[in-house]
Amino acid sequence: MKSLLLTTLALSIMNTTASADDRLPTVSPAEYNEQQIAAAEEFEAARNVAVFGPFEPLMHSPKVMNLARAMGDYLRYDSALGNTLSELVILITARKWTQDYEWYVHQPIALKAGIKPEIIDAIADGRRPTGMSEDEEIVYDFSTELHNNKRVSDSTYERTQKRFGDKGIVDLTGINGYYTLLAMQLNTAEYQLPEGAEKLLRLPE
Repeated sequence: MKSLLLTTLALSIMNTTASADDRLPTVSPAEYNEQQIAAAEEFEAARNVAVFGPFEPLMHSPKVMNLARAMGDYLRYDSALGNTLSELVILITARKWTQDYEWYVHQPIALKAGIKPEIIDAIADGRRPTGMSEDEEIVYDFSTELHNNKRVSDSTYERTQKRFGDKGIVDLTGINGYYTLLAMQLNTAEYQLPEGAEKLLRLPE
């Protein structure tokens, strides 16, 4: 199932190619060096698709790219939170970093995973959503505190630990951190959206 989802996502993305023009431009497979060839082969063996999306700028450091890919394989698909809550965390992170491409890819995935449209719209607008489930509230509060305050309060930690356990705390922190890494790389590279795709609203700093 994971391989099918990955293939569908990658094909969708590759059909509307995005690339960075001046910063960390996408390297054509025909121009890969030895390390990049090896990394691309490892990536394709793991995900059944060619290197795409946020992994394109990362290909300038192929070992980092595949280490990031391996972490993402676990955090996105096999974490203690499950796929639906992980998609909520990804959207929160994309919004906090105003990362248009990350949002563009994951907003429809979050909808399919069962996150309500009104919750997604509120996050996009920089508002606290209403109508969240208890689990969604826990994940939202933990993630938002972590991004905004660079730490988590005792009460939020205890509530999260009671619901998801120590493994859940580590995985939830990891998802926030992993998608922050990708957002930082994409923002640094000025990775472009496909033509016609809508950018996130720019919020006051």
